[in-house]
Amino acid sequence: MTYGSETWSLTMGLIRRLRVTQRAMEIVMLGVSLRDQIRNKEIRRITRVTDIAQRVAKLKWQWAGHVARRTDGR
Repeated sequence: MTYGSETWSLTMGLIRRLRVTQRAMEIVMLGVSLRDQIRNKEIRRITRVTDIAQRVAKLKWQWAGHVARRTDGR
């Protein structure tokens, strides 16, 4: 889901769509439905998955460090 995210320009709309998609995947992983009325915090606690926005931000910083350490003159 985060393939190539190092080069994305993160907007609030994109972050919201990523979070919605991640939450939908977590709900499917747990096999619960919306009728069960389980809070998002509870789902996140059970799956122990990091927030997608935090993950993408970390990947962007890692990529920036990689690019900054280049010595081949590009």
